[in-house]
Amino acid sequence: MIGRHSAVQIDLGTGDGRAVLAAATADPERLVIGVDAHAAGMSEASRKAARGKLPNALFVVAAAERLPPELDGVADAVTVYFPWGSLLRGVVTADPVIVAGLARLLKPRASLSILVSVIEHDRGSGLPPIDENDLRGLAAPFATQGLTITGVRQASAADIAATGSSWGKRLGAGSQRSAWRIAARRAGRCPREDGQGSRCGADHSP
Repeated sequence: MIGRHSAVQIDLGTGDGRAVLAAATADPERLVIGVDAHAAGMSEASRKAARGKLPNALFVVAAAERLPPELDGVADAVTVYFPWGSLLRGVVTADPVIVAGLARLLKPRASLSILVSVIEHDRGSGLPPIDENDLRGLAAPFATQGLTITGVRQASAADIAATGSSWGKRLGAGSQRSAWRIAARRAGRCPREDGQGSRCGADHSP
C-alpha cells in the first residue's frame, strides 16, 4: 500500500486523529498514518476516514516507546504535534528510546517537525517551563540518534492552525500560551532512484 503513494507522513501521538484527516484531505497522494497508544481516541477519526472515503488515512495503535518495526524507515515526514505524557517528556528531555524511535521511522534525510508547549501552569506534568534555549540544547542528544536539528523558533497561531491539531487549539498554543517548533532531519545519503520507487524524504516536509 505504501508504494502507491507519493509520500508517507506519520503523525506520532496523534490523539484524536484530526490532524491526520486534515493532512490526508489536503494531499490525497500522500499516505498519512496516525499513531497513538490510545485506540479509543482515534476511533471517531477512523470512522470519519472510512465514511469520507479517505483511503490515504490510516491509524495504528502503538506507544512511542514500542513502535512497530513495520514502520521503520517508511516516512518522508514525521510530525509530533503537542505531545503529552511520556511522549512529551521523551521529546523535551531527549530520552534515547523516544528519539531513537523517531529516527527509526524516517527515511534518510526525511523531515521531523515537532510542536511543543510547556509553561508554568503545566508543572503537574513533572516538567518545568521550556524556552528556546532549552530546545536548542537538544541538538547534541538528537545528533547521537542521527537527527540534525535544523531550526527552533516560536510558533505562531497560524502555525498551530495549519497543523489541524485539536489539542493545540484547546491549549490555546500560539495565542494564549507560548509554543515552539523544532525542525529536524534524519542524517544519511539519499539513495539513487532504482526504478522501484526508491526516494529520499527531503522534499516531503508537511
